Order: sequence, then C-alpha cells, then structure tokens
Amino acid sequence: MTNLLRTDEIPTGAHEQTRGAPRASRVAVIGATAFMVLFAIYVLTPLWWLIVASSKTQTDMASTFGLWFSSKFELFHNLKALFTQSDGAFGRWMLNSFLYAGVGGVLSTLIAVMMGYALAKYQFPGRDTLFNVVLAGILMPATALALPLFLLFGAVDLTNTFWSVFLPSLVSPFGVYLSRIFANAAVPDEILEAARLDGSNEFRTFFTVSLRMMAPGTVTVFLFQFAQIWNNFFLPLVMLQNDKLYPLNLGLYTWNSQNYLAPQLRLLVVVGSLVSIIPVIIVFLALQRFWRTGLAAGAVK
Repeated sequence: MTNLLRTDEIPTGAHEQTRGAPRASRVAVIGATAFMVLFAIYVLTPLWWLIVASSKTQTDMASTFGLWFSSKFELFHNLKALFTQSDGAFGRWMLNSFLYAGVGGVLSTLIAVMMGYALAKYQFPGRDTLFNVVLAGILMPATALALPLFLLFGAVDLTNTFWSVFLPSLVSPFGVYLSRIFANAAVPDEILEAARLDGSNEFRTFFTVSLRMMAPGTVTVFLFQFAQIWNNFFLPLVMLQNDKLYPLNLGLYTWNSQNYLAPQLRLLVVVGSLVSIIPVIIVFLALQRFWRTGLAAGAVK
C-alpha cells in the first residue's frame, strides 16, 4: 500500500521515543511502588511499636529493642491491669467515647445529610448564602471555637456535663458540604418528581428513597464524624473537670501527666493507646465497601 511508510522513512526520534516509553513506564512504576512502601512503613511503624510495647513489662519496655518482642509476652496481663486501674476508669472512658462518637456520629450524620440534601435539591431564598456560611465553618479551626463554646455553655450551667461535649459534636459543616455533593450526584430530580406525583411527602421521600440512594455517601460522612469525635481532645479538655465524663484520649492524657508519680501508668498509657485505636479500625473495615464507593462518587463529582 502506497500510504504506508517504510521503516527507513520513520523519523529517528520516533524510534527513540518508542524504545524509551516502556523504560520510562517501568521507572515510574518502580518509583511509585517504592514511595508507597516507604509511606506504608512510615504509617505502620508507630502501630507496630504500640503492639510490641504493649506486650512487654515496664522494665522490658525501657531496656529492650523497641520494635521487637521481649522474652515475656505480657499483653493479656497488661490488659487486665489496664481495665482494673483506678476502679475501672478506662472502661468508663471507653463507654463515654462510644457515646460521644457513636450516638453523636449518627445524629450529626443525619443532620448533615438532611441539610446537604436540602441545599442540593430545594430552591429557597438565601440558599447560596447559607452554603457560603457552611463553607466558612469548614475553614474555622475547632480550637478557635472552644473558648466561645465554653462561655456559652457556662452561661447556661452546662459546663462539666455530658452535653457540653455531646451537643457541639452534632454540628458538622464538612459533613453538610459532602452531603450536598453526594445528593447532587446520587439523587436525580426525576426520581423526586415521580415520588411527588405518587403522593409521597418530602420527609417520606427523603427517608425511603433519597437516603437509600445516598447510602455510600452517608456512611462516608458518618466515618469522618466518628473518627473526628473519637479523636476530639481539646473540647473535652476545656469543658470537663469530672474524670468520670472523660473520653479515652483525655483520660489517657491525665494518666500520662501523672506517670512521674505512678511510673506504672506509662505502660498502661501505651496499652490504652493500642486499645483506643481498635474500634476505629473495626468500624472502617466493617463499612469499607460503603465508604470506598462514597469517596469515589465525591471525587468524580
């Protein structure tokens, strides 16, 4: 065929580019893999240290190599000591964290999803202004709000109570922002119009149709909220004086600040830190098929 070029007619640069493309691709793959391996090591090393240190005695933790086990495996003995220290204070703190993060996460997710859905699917005066306020709330650091919240709760005598930590956790500007994105992507307007023609009211449509279609995004918002509330430290530190209301991280902080008086608390803080991350890992693994889909939808949108 006359329109085909002979081999000797192909420019020399084209040969070089063709030969160099696979080599460049292999280099990119090797570089990306090496970077991910180094990043995984960086992230997992503290977790590995926690596991190893939690299995040691107080003496072995100070005298043996930090990244490998000692001759005595004392993890179960340390766990028993953890849950019996200070009349079971760690168990109370864990229950408090589940209440703050579990119940608070569910309620804050429901509020955020309803608000994001309304911003996405309804036209009303001031909608854009309200959404801009939500965006401003995302940019506001939580530590900057701790003192104003303390003064507000102090004015109504709610400081040093369960509600002083629980109620602020119900507000999630970032959850509202994500929910609006998920509602736009997952709920077609035609479905809502069909539901209205069938006589369904707005609340019924939301809970029976829209919420199911937004399930991956809803789970994603819940996971963000659960992790944020579970790891919340500064607000309980400002609000609470009663150690029976402490969440896990604040309780472990108080033990760590007392280890110069009671050296055995140092080991218990390490073991408690290991136990405190297990619920978060379990929740993420149990709901991973939902949050992966939700993150993908948000990224595409």
